[in-house]
Amino acid sequence: MGKETVHKINKPRAIRRLVIWYKRNSAVTSIVDTAASSAVTASNVAGNVVSGAGSVVSTASNVAGNVAGNVVSGAGSVVSTASNVAGNVAGNVVSSAESVVNTASSVVSNASSIAKNTLQPLVFDPLKRLQNNDNFLEKEEHSHSNRIWIAVDGMGGDYAPGPILEGCLEAINRFPINIKFVGKIENVKKAAEKIGLEELLEKEIENNRLELIDSGDPIGMNEEATAVRKRKNASINVAMDLVRNNEAQAVYSAGNSGAMMASAIFRIGRLKGIDRPAIGALFPTRDQTRPVLVLDVGANTDCKPSYLHQFALLGNIYAKDVLQVKKPRIGLLNIGEEECKGNDLSLKTFELLSNEKSFDFGGNCEGRDVLSGSFDVVVCDGFTGNILLKFLESVGGVLLDILRSELPRGRRGKVGSAFLKSNLIRIKKRLDHAEHGGALLLGVNGICVIGHGSSKSLSVVSALRLAHSAVNHGVMDNLNQLQKLQVLNS
Repeated sequence: MGKETVHKINKPRAIRRLVIWYKRNSAVTSIVDTAASSAVTASNVAGNVVSGAGSVVSTASNVAGNVAGNVVSGAGSVVSTASNVAGNVAGNVVSSAESVVNTASSVVSNASSIAKNTLQPLVFDPLKRLQNNDNFLEKEEHSHSNRIWIAVDGMGGDYAPGPILEGCLEAINRFPINIKFVGKIENVKKAAEKIGLEELLEKEIENNRLELIDSGDPIGMNEEATAVRKRKNASINVAMDLVRNNEAQAVYSAGNSGAMMASAIFRIGRLKGIDRPAIGALFPTRDQTRPVLVLDVGANTDCKPSYLHQFALLGNIYAKDVLQVKKPRIGLLNIGEEECKGNDLSLKTFELLSNEKSFDFGGNCEGRDVLSGSFDVVVCDGFTGNILLKFLESVGGVLLDILRSELPRGRRGKVGSAFLKSNLIRIKKRLDHAEHGGALLLGVNGICVIGHGSSKSLSVVSALRLAHSAVNHGVMDNLNQLQKLQVLNS
């Protein structure tokens, strides 16, 4: 048996398991070995001192016995004195031994802490790419010093107005934006007081970074979209009017998406040449810096081939301006890659997209290819797209539960879980719809961001970031150029 084998056997069991667990990472192994060596050294020092203390106690006791045996006169006094001397010497040495033991324990603890702090960022190199989870849209968030005004439907959403207001106040501090918060002012102030944001609200109003705009009740989630025509004072209508009157450069609502689409069409109108606006949502892909834009995800359940053709034109411009893709690859969601596959809608749309020269059509996109990164824009009817969107929203939580259940049990599992925890959270975060916040309503004459009905503060912040990015990249200027295309004027 060689020295290396003997060395491994003599290592504490827990340390040896760590070495086995991280044996593929030389830097990690080095750190663990250093920690183990420090622990062994400290233990040896403590053992030697304690042993020395025992020897001194024994010697002191022998001296006391000898003195007592040789001296008859005053034997009791001498024995007592010797015992006291021995006790004091032993006590001092033992106290020193305890101090060294404590120091040894501290060394072990520090070694363990150093190992953990050094190991965590180095372990699982294949997952390192997941740790850079800042959304690609954040790269240019602070590159423009001019603050833009965004109108927010503060009464729209399942939890409005409290979480919507909280998200707006957070976004004001993170991005160069100002907010026109539309809602029933009395309700908004009560919500701010309830969640402890009253002082911050007043401060931002004084700083002219937030303005409260009074309105009526919102359009309910169960109401028909046409209700916006009857209730002109509804919060979404008031917010949309701010965009129409150039008092805001974008609008956001987590309320009734059908009502928002209807309000946008009636208040600010469609782009010339666009028959039906589409809702475009960003889906994550294998490359976290390059998401895919899927549209339509709910605005139009029944579509014509010409609608999907227009969706592709809208998505192409958005991908170029906001996603910064020089030549976006467009895909048509279908049940097969072959051009002969699909229903009547898919077949006719394939022909239209194949003949379009203004963008790069990559052919049919199967469901398994949506998140592959092979396409930058995927078009489909709103019925299919909405199912795809809702399905993806559930994937993050399910994936995290599966990974948790598959982790090893016992001490080894606990060690692995400790190092994987942050990675698992980041994986879920990449798939969480709250991180993307909202979807753009493309095809109307203004920047409109639709939030999820269950949006809370994080979703609101992400949606406002999306609106800010769209404004800064001049999306509307390029979308307005679509009317010059011959295909839209035919």
